[in-house]
Amino acid sequence: MTNYVKDHIPKGTACNRRPGNVLLLQTITIHNTGNPSSTAKNERAWLTNPTNNRTASYHIVVDEHGAIECLPLNENAWHAGDGSGVASGNRTSIGMELCESGNYAKTLNNAVELVAAMLKERGWQVDRLRRHYDWSGKICPRKMYNGGKWSGWNMFKERVAARLQSIKEEENMMKPADANKIIAFLSAAHGLAQDKASRDEAHRLANELRKASGQKEQ
Repeated sequence: MTNYVKDHIPKGTACNRRPGNVLLLQTITIHNTGNPSSTAKNERAWLTNPTNNRTASYHIVVDEHGAIECLPLNENAWHAGDGSGVASGNRTSIGMELCESGNYAKTLNNAVELVAAMLKERGWQVDRLRRHYDWSGKICPRKMYNGGKWSGWNMFKERVAARLQSIKEEENMMKPADANKIIAFLSAAHGLAQDKASRDEAHRLANELRKASGQKEQ
């Protein structure tokens, strides 16, 4: 995601919202904000709003425009609702809030992209994803819950898994510039070939290189 901003709340923020405990990272937990009119900037501002008296915080907020990192990802936040024990979600999981305002489809797209990148960076799969519900039983992320079923949650995980796979494939793909340098040598060989079979083979190999680098065959 290109629009990812780090704007950490200060140490000593009221109500112990940045406790500074080391995050014993094992999972990523997804939430909805529960506020249909709030943006990522609003949610970041709420953490330092003097009228806010809640001991609650989160690491990342995502909306249709991008994401804001509110707490360092190596410190814990209070987002899971399951206490402060070392095995709790609060102490072992990154909390990610998805805003409900604006174009929610774009917010989901941004979340899929970001979560897939975070999983890839850590060598994880989608089995490392959690709902707020998994920690405390709260129906959250609520927009992924429908008619007593978590169909939206299952779809979100499927999308993240697909994006994670595509990232891996993109990384393994040959760079077009490198492929074209080799194709240039094959073109020279094609021109010097004395028989049709050799020319056809040079052409075939060039197209294999184009496919391997995401280019159109010729």
